[in-house]
Amino acid sequence: MVSDAWAARTGLTAILITVPELADFTHRWRSVSRSTARPHVPLTELIPPHITVLVPWVGEPTSDDVRRLKEAVASHEPFELSFQTIGQFPNGTAWLKPEPFDAVCSLLVSVYEAFPECPPYGGEFPDPHPHLTISSATEGAPAVVAEATEALAATPAPTVQLTELGLWREGGDGVWRQFDAVQL
Repeated sequence: MVSDAWAARTGLTAILITVPELADFTHRWRSVSRSTARPHVPLTELIPPHITVLVPWVGEPTSDDVRRLKEAVASHEPFELSFQTIGQFPNGTAWLKPEPFDAVCSLLVSVYEAFPECPPYGGEFPDPHPHLTISSATEGAPAVVAEATEALAATPAPTVQLTELGLWREGGDGVWRQFDAVQL
């Protein structure tokens, strides 16, 4: 059973691949979907469309933490991201699969290796699957997956250039704000 206990904490920091270019495409699902940890606010008001690289990250990132991150991703070049496939986790969360998937996974592994003291999702998922959530577990359903698959077939999601990893902090109001970025 998924607990999301790590997400119940406030003031988290995260390393994210933000994809604001997908806001229009994902709005119809994210605007009515809510986080289990923050059920009073739609996903669209909490955080932009993104692929989580690492959450929770260090509590108060220092210049040394940022340096470690820069060193971890130094061998990764910018690349194009596309989203052509919809999937769903057993808990109901519906998501878009980032491609090239292996390149995204390689980037995540580099970050995990640099921060072994920060297990992804608090250690809840030992082998995280990179994804862009379009509908949370509480609202995700086969109907969302079918609708999103149809939407992708009609109008493909935008392809974007991945050039940086965003450093984000959750505010006391539950809204995430970017405070820095590390270039690829």
